[in-house]
Amino acid sequence: MSILKLPDGRWFVDVEPIKGKRFRKRFKTKGEAQRFEASVRSKLASNPEWNPRPKDTRRLSQIIERWYELHGHAITSGRRRKNLLLGIAAKLGDPVAQAFSVSELVAFRKVELERGALPRSINVRYSYLKSVYTELRRLGDIDYVNPLDRLKPLKPQQAVVSFLSKAQVAVLVSALRAYTTFPHLALISEVCLATGARWTEAQRLTLPMIRGGAVVFANTKSKRVRSVPISADLQARLEAYFAKRNRFPSCREAFARMLKRCEIQLPRGQCTHVLRHTFASHFMMNGGNILALKEILGHSSLNMTMRYAHLSPEYLQDAVRLNPLYVFDTSSTPGLAA
Repeated sequence: MSILKLPDGRWFVDVEPIKGKRFRKRFKTKGEAQRFEASVRSKLASNPEWNPRPKDTRRLSQIIERWYELHGHAITSGRRRKNLLLGIAAKLGDPVAQAFSVSELVAFRKVELERGALPRSINVRYSYLKSVYTELRRLGDIDYVNPLDRLKPLKPQQAVVSFLSKAQVAVLVSALRAYTTFPHLALISEVCLATGARWTEAQRLTLPMIRGGAVVFANTKSKRVRSVPISADLQARLEAYFAKRNRFPSCREAFARMLKRCEIQLPRGQCTHVLRHTFASHFMMNGGNILALKEILGHSSLNMTMRYAHLSPEYLQDAVRLNPLYVFDTSSTPGLAA
């Protein structure tokens, strides 16, 4: 019994609501003793240190579904990301999410690298997985530390941006315009070449988004709306197309076949994105401003745009003027010209 009456008339409380945590105290009245006992039990019941939540036994796939339900559904390409993450969970054997460790993921990453996966692609996928834990913890759905917090991304070799030359652009555009079976193929491609738009952004265009000599891109990767001017000829051709149809159909595979027909070879993963690279590269080579390019492309950070800076005619030209050999006349100094 937790409350006892002592011989001297006082009341003694001896309560152990949790094993190893015992409270003893004497009171003048029984009511005081009862209130003390109730208070002790209530405080310990609400204290997570003494009343821990049951261990989270949900599988990795379950917390991915929960992430999509609470957060993923509201982001761009959320469903695609969820399916990608579920695929990773299945390959990992769908472990218990809380017990999942960095070492397991690193071991799986090694297998992916040996099978030819690109480091950058691996980093992106694993950052998605890490953000699932981070977001659910922020929302209070999980109460344990992110098990992937210590995962360091791979450091890939920076690749040179591939873009089409003027001759290749001429060949490709001529072939696309001659391909009358799919007139939308040429229009989508030319929008990308003329504005630096991503393929999906150009493919989502509708007639109301073409006005005043410009195209308006909405539902973009950065969630920002941006407007880019286009030529009167391209605007007229777009308006003529949308006068008969509401939307562009999907035609990414047809574009890939056209590249092969034109004998244009590209690095892995740059099929349609080469059009965006081509716009940005020629923009800088023709003397364009890097800050203007950032706004046209819709980049959230200038660091993303700087990959094209080296193509500017003025970029780092001080390297020629300020290097230690500049003081010599290479035409008259023996051996220097060689």
